[in-house]
Amino acid sequence: MNMTDNTEFDPQTRFEQDYEPEFWKKKTLEQMTPTEWELLCDGCGKCCLNKIEIKGKIRFTNARCRFLDCQNCLCGIYEHRFEFVDDCRSIDSAAVRDKPRWLPKTCAYWLLDNGYDLPDWHPLITGRAASMHEAGQSLQNRPLISETEVKNYENHLVDWPDL
Repeated sequence: MNMTDNTEFDPQTRFEQDYEPEFWKKKTLEQMTPTEWELLCDGCGKCCLNKIEIKGKIRFTNARCRFLDCQNCLCGIYEHRFEFVDDCRSIDSAAVRDKPRWLPKTCAYWLLDNGYDLPDWHPLITGRAASMHEAGQSLQNRPLISETEVKNYENHLVDWPDL
């Protein structure tokens, strides 16, 4: 298997297919099709940050999954991630509702499930996959390290406002 199977993938192609306009305003998470569900993901990469629980609160670190491509914020082994990453989580409605919250504050799944609308930089609003990078809402150009370099996650805690 090629461990970088996303190199040919163009994230923009997701937003060039047919889908119902503003479907996220008309459906609950459970009512969405698999395609609509995938379109909600803005591709920020923040869910691929390693997290630790401290005193009942999830804290984010700047340590990223070793398979996250920091330039395009995509998983390099997306189709095979569960085979190679034991603690990789599938983002489904149960994961969205987990307490304590482990998804970032900007996560479309979390926002919609909690009565908020999508932010104006979201690719479903702009029609452009790169809009989230341009708005500074992805992990692109942030000071990240690979989880393989971490000895103590508590030394890598971050308090970025969008987490």
